[in-house]
Amino acid sequence: MEKHIFAKFRFWFVVSSAFLLWYLLLCFYNSEFKATKRPITLLDNNFANSEDTQEPNFVIFPANSDKLINQTLLPEETGDNKNVSETRAQKRENPRNILHKEDQKISENKDSCSGRYVYIHDLPTKFNDDLLKNCRSLSDWTDMCESTSNSGFGPPLSNTEKVYSNKGWYATNQFSLEVVFHNRMKKYDCLTNDSSSASAVFVPYYAGLDVARYLWGHNTSMRDSDSIELVKCLREKPEWKKMFGRDHFLVAGRITWDFRRLSDEEFEWGNKLMLLPESKNMTMLTIESSPWHNNDFAIPYPTYFHPSGDQEVFEWQDRMRMQKRRFLFSFAGAPRPKIQDSIRNEIIAQCKAASKGKCKLLECNSNSVSNKCQKPDFVMKMFQSSNFCLQPPGDSSTRRSAFDSILAGCIPVFFHPGSAYLQYLWHLPRDFTKYSVFIHAFDVKNGTVSIEKTLLGIPRQKVAAMREEVIRLIPKVIYASSKLETLDDAFDITIKEVLEKVSKIRKETEEGKDSSFDYPEERSWYHNFFGTVGEHDWDPYFGRM
Repeated sequence: MEKHIFAKFRFWFVVSSAFLLWYLLLCFYNSEFKATKRPITLLDNNFANSEDTQEPNFVIFPANSDKLINQTLLPEETGDNKNVSETRAQKRENPRNILHKEDQKISENKDSCSGRYVYIHDLPTKFNDDLLKNCRSLSDWTDMCESTSNSGFGPPLSNTEKVYSNKGWYATNQFSLEVVFHNRMKKYDCLTNDSSSASAVFVPYYAGLDVARYLWGHNTSMRDSDSIELVKCLREKPEWKKMFGRDHFLVAGRITWDFRRLSDEEFEWGNKLMLLPESKNMTMLTIESSPWHNNDFAIPYPTYFHPSGDQEVFEWQDRMRMQKRRFLFSFAGAPRPKIQDSIRNEIIAQCKAASKGKCKLLECNSNSVSNKCQKPDFVMKMFQSSNFCLQPPGDSSTRRSAFDSILAGCIPVFFHPGSAYLQYLWHLPRDFTKYSVFIHAFDVKNGTVSIEKTLLGIPRQKVAAMREEVIRLIPKVIYASSKLETLDDAFDITIKEVLEKVSKIRKETEEGKDSSFDYPEERSWYHNFFGTVGEHDWDPYFGRM
């Protein structure tokens, strides 16, 4: 009987203990669940507010934030097995660790865009998309519908001659930068819909495509109409009133002189976009800037190469390092008989008179249907076979060919400081002797210098070092199809410099300063390059008539 009572007692003791243990575990679980529930609700509320109330969400996450959040839910496989096991055990014991990690990652990711947010103005489509829709009206000589396809890259290049690598090569028009830049801007990782949090404001106006329609045979009113309408549109926006446009930037994909008409006489060239008071407040990015003004900055012409990843760039650089170069120097271009100071006739003559096999000449006859200069295969093949590529001024100081030569690993030879050194300050080294040769145009014109002898006089080791520097520059002068993994391309560098410029202006404004008054605007070229104002051997190149 006693054994029966004892067994019964033991049975109820086990049941009671199990119940008590279950109750304690339930309480512990509920307390942990409540502790973790609130942060999750807050995150959900942020997204709920943006959808249900349609109010702007001012907590801005970069484009890859979802990916980063998902990554934080996985345990880190670092350290030895014991540490990994301990880390996993700690996370199981305290679920709040996971949420804390999420919050930390989100915070860090958001902070990575601090000072880098860009707001894109939503302009009427007549200033951009409509120009592309009516692409047949953009030029009487070039098929701009083809040129503006593929996000501005143009049609893919065939590679029957094996001149290019396997991917990323397009027949890109030299005046398509506005479309290329705008499409990259749409993919920028720190875009914001909240203009109050933006460090800079992008104006997606295709200024070059617009004016190109009216450069020939149209009156000044027609050429100016869209530019005037644009600045009126900008003035009326709340973003303009913040800094009166000094935090705005715009890409004009033609040379600066197409936007700086000197008077309202019908025979004068271009429109007056860059002379408008509002434009003088903005940062105007062009493929060639004015040495005498401080509101426009030159960025590289688009080339034929638009890679999608680092590896494509590295492979191309390695290929250019191994390239056999049988010509000492080469030149692709045509004479400019109507330009009095042009040295192209002299350069062509020197090339033809050079020792056998030293110079390769690709004469560009614009009247010929078979103009080889309009075919990238011929130009790039010649540059890849040359040690030096001559880059004299043409209709203006700069040439797209200079960037094609860098892309081909060919050392550029300049004859005017305004062809590159004073133009692309953000993208090319200040010490131009590292990557180029400078020969005074005046000496070529006077016949007092031999280009062949000058280039032969450079030691081989120096030539090899210069070529390596040129090849290193390739990522900086190309516009990739998307953000590269570790390399900064021309787009990345431009955005960084614009943000830095706007930040400096903002700081000066807060302090009541304006450094643009520290020097005469006509000496902008000197101040931008040397940081001071004085006299230099280059002064004769910049004397104004």
